[in-house]
Amino acid sequence: MTLLHEYYVPGMHVEEHSIAVPLDWSGTTPGASAHVAAGEMADSLALFYRVLSAPEHAHDTDLPLLVYLQGGPGGAGPRPLGPSSDGWIAEAIKHFRVILPDQRGTGRSSRIDGQVMARFERPEDQAAYLKRFLADSIVRDFEHLRRTEFGAAPWVTLGQSYGGFLTLTYLSLFPQGLAASFTCGGIPHVPADAREVYEHTFPRMAAKTRQYYERYPQDRDRVAAVADRLGHADAAAQPPLPKLPNGDPLSIERLQALGGGFGMKPSFERVHWIFDSAFLDGDGEPGGQSPLSEEFLAAVGSATASSPLYWPLQEFIYADGELEQPINWAAQQVRDEHSEFSTRQRPLLFTGEAMFPWMFEQERALRPFRSVMDVLMADTHFGTIYDMGQLARNEVPLQSVVYYDDMYVDSGLQLDTLSHVGRSHYWVTNEFEHDGLHGDAVFRKLYGEALDRGDMARLFQ
Repeated sequence: MTLLHEYYVPGMHVEEHSIAVPLDWSGTTPGASAHVAAGEMADSLALFYRVLSAPEHAHDTDLPLLVYLQGGPGGAGPRPLGPSSDGWIAEAIKHFRVILPDQRGTGRSSRIDGQVMARFERPEDQAAYLKRFLADSIVRDFEHLRRTEFGAAPWVTLGQSYGGFLTLTYLSLFPQGLAASFTCGGIPHVPADAREVYEHTFPRMAAKTRQYYERYPQDRDRVAAVADRLGHADAAAQPPLPKLPNGDPLSIERLQALGGGFGMKPSFERVHWIFDSAFLDGDGEPGGQSPLSEEFLAAVGSATASSPLYWPLQEFIYADGELEQPINWAAQQVRDEHSEFSTRQRPLLFTGEAMFPWMFEQERALRPFRSVMDVLMADTHFGTIYDMGQLARNEVPLQSVVYYDDMYVDSGLQLDTLSHVGRSHYWVTNEFEHDGLHGDAVFRKLYGEALDRGDMARLFQ
C-alpha cells in the first residue's frame, strides 16, 4: 500500500493513498491482474482514498473496515474537519477504520471538468469516456481496492444517497466482498427508470415550494419581484440579464434552481436569507427600481454552482444495461407536462435535483459538455448495474434508513425495491431529511440495530 501522506486532524488520524485503476474494466477482473495494481496499463486513472482512524487506533489494522460510498453522482469524498463535522464519522471510527475514496472523476481521482472534455475531438469520444464513470466502473474500482490493498477481507459499506445506488450495484456484482451494508436515503427503484423518478419528484418539489412560502410568506413577493425583473431583462429590446460573479447570466431558470436543496435542512432558511439581501436600495424591500445587490448575485451563484460531473451524469445513473428507449432529457420531459413550473407562473415554483438543457447553454462550467449530452441522451447502451436475481438471493445484511418525506428518492419506490432484496431491513422515519446521516443519530441507530440482530458477527469472529 503506497502511503502519500500521514497526519492528524483534531480527533482523527488520516492516511492518504492512491492506486491506479483501468479506465475501462472490460475484460479485466478486479484484483486479478498484477499490472493493474502496479499501474502499468496504458489507459489508467488514479483512485485516491483516505483512511480515517481514531487517534488511539492509528495503524490498528485489526479493526474491521468501513468504506463510505459518497452521494452524487460526481461527488468527492468528505473532507472532514474533525469527527463531528460529518456526524456519522465520530461513531464509525469507534468501531472501524473508515475508507473515504474519491470516486473516479472526482476530488483527487483523475478529476473531470471542461478542460478534460476539450481533449477529445468528437462528442462521440467524450460520450464513450463519460460512460466509464458510472456505477459499474465505480464499484469495480472499490472491489479492486479491497482485493489489492486491504487483503481481500470483506468490508462494510455505508452509502449516502447515490451511495445507496452503488450499494445495490455492489450487492449485484460482488456480494462476496461485503460483510454488511448500510444505506441512507439511497435505495433506487429497480428496474430503473429516470422518467419515473421525476414523475414522483416534481409534485414533491411543488409541495416543498408551498411549504417554503408558508414559512416565509413575505418571500412570495420578493421572489416574484426578482423573477419579474429577470423576465423583463430577458425580453427583446430590454437590458441583458444580470451576471453572476463568474459571468453566467442569472435567468429565471437559474433562480428556480435555488430549490435544489429543499430536501435538506436548513435549506428553507438558507434561501430565505439569500432573498433577504436581493435589493440594494433603501430598506431592501422589493418596491421601486432598486438594482439587485452584488451580495445577492454572489449568493445565488454560490448556491447554484454546478459540479462539472454531477449534472452531466445525473440522469444516466438510472441507465441499466440495454435500454428500450433513450433517456432523452427525462426531467425536461416531465417538467414540460407541469405548467405550474413555468418561468411566468407566480408564485414562482422552485425546481429540485433535476438537470435541464438550459444548464449546458447558460453555465460556464457545463458548456463544454453540451455536445456530448446530445450524444448520451440518444444512447441506449450502458453497463449492467443491477442483477435482480442476485439481489433476491442476497445474503449480505442490508440495513437502510428510508426518509418518508425524501424529496430526491421516493420512499414508496425505495420500499418496493427493498421488498425484493434478500436479508434487507429498513427504518422508515420523517424525523430527518435526505441529509440525516450527517447528524450524529442516524448511523448510530443503524449500527446498533445491525449489532443487536447479529448482522455484524462476521466481522468479529
